[in-house]
Formats: sequence, structure tokens, C-alpha cells
Amino acid sequence: MEAKYDKIGQHYNTTRKADRALLARIIAHLDPKPLGRYLDLGCGTGNYTIELHKKGVALTGVDPSEEMLKLARNKSQEIDWLIGSAEQIPAEKASFDGCLATLTIHHWSDLERGFKEVSRVLKPGGRLVLFTSTPKQMRGYWLNNYFPVMLEDSIEQMPAFEQIQKCIEKAGLKYDYRERYLIQPNLEDLFLYAGKHNPSLYFDEEVRRGISSFSSLANAKEVSEGLAKLQEDITSGKVQDVMRHYENARGDYLYVVAVKP
Repeated sequence: MEAKYDKIGQHYNTTRKADRALLARIIAHLDPKPLGRYLDLGCGTGNYTIELHKKGVALTGVDPSEEMLKLARNKSQEIDWLIGSAEQIPAEKASFDGCLATLTIHHWSDLERGFKEVSRVLKPGGRLVLFTSTPKQMRGYWLNNYFPVMLEDSIEQMPAFEQIQKCIEKAGLKYDYRERYLIQPNLEDLFLYAGKHNPSLYFDEEVRRGISSFSSLANAKEVSEGLAKLQEDITSGKVQDVMRHYENARGDYLYVVAVKP
């Protein structure tokens, strides 16, 4: 994972920025206290870490990619940026009042161990906020119509909600609630399904470089053919039929909140 994100990190800041609406929901779920200390696990280049810091949340950013952390340090020297992973968090027991993990748990090499580590570093009453997508949700992405192999490979990485809940409870945390998230047309953080309402977004090579599915899992031939088919369907208007076919009520992503008793 480190090598993959070292490569992605070279272009990551171009298209991956903290979305204001997502940030507001993260804060609502995390419910940070004025004197609390919080962990951003899998912080990447620190986009959300820095914006939370600006709002007065004391954060430590942890990521396995030195390339990502170098970019984060260049943007802010006021935050502690540490090399580490979900399975090996460089912190003492009961160090944090809360933990945030956005679009990262599918990269954990050992989901059960990762949640146990989060539980270890959380104080009693500490909150864990995950932002992720499930296989069921991803099968509802119209991207499946144009990039089926890439999406299937991406889906295989994603833990099902039931698996997440099981690991949470096995780690000694208490599952609290979940909240569905629907992609908004003005989304500022251009992750995988950011083009849900704007298919033309995927023609931008910089956007694709900032998305791990395109930059690490995709086959160049499938991407080329998929983009050509997508352009053809946009021109003919058929893409609207494709998008309607994939409409569903499952949500596009998911917030999952747990608490350490």
C-alpha cells in the first residue's frame, strides 16, 4: 500500500480537497471536545486533518506513505504527522478522544487487527468515525457499466457493513449508528464516484490519477475503451438511461460511528 500511495501522492493534491459538506458531517459525528486529542488514521496528504485543525480540533495524522506525509508536512507544520498504519498505530494506549478514518479501511491489511489497534489508542468514551463504501453500494455505481473489471476489483477490496460491525464489536468497541451519504453535484473531493452526476469528470487524467481504483487497479485497455464508450453515450444521450438504470436507495457511501465503552 505504501508504494501505491507514494505514486498517487505525486498528483493527489490536484484533485483531492476537503469537501465542506463532508467536513461538516465528520465534525458532527466526531463531536470533538475543546481539549480533546484526535487521530486521523490514513490521513493521506492531510486535507481533512488540516481543515479540522483550522476549526480548533487537535489532531495527529498517521499514514503509511512517506510521500503523502511529505506533502502534508509542506502544507502544515503545526500538526504531528507520523508514519504508521491501522495495524500499528504509533501511539500509547488511551491516547486519543476520537479517531477519524475516511476512505481508508479498504486498504487495511488486517481489518480485525486494525480495529483492535484503534480500540487500544482510544480513551473510554472515544468515538470512531468511518467514511467508506460497501460492496452493495458500489454495485449501484453506473461506473460498473463502463469499467466492470476495475469496479469488481475495487468492490473486492471493500469490507461489507456486516464485517465492519463484527470487527468493531470484536475489538471491544460499541457500534453506535450509520448514516448514508449521497454524492452531491458540487462535491469538492474528487474520489471514485465523484462524477456520479457529471460523467465528463472522468475524462480528466488528473482526476483519474487521484483515484486509487483508476491509478492502481485499472487496466489501461479497459479504461481507454470505457472512456470511449462513455463519450459515445454522452453524445447520444444514452448515458442518462444508464444512470437511471443504476439509481437505488442504498446510498453511495456510508458513515459508520462506534464508541469505546
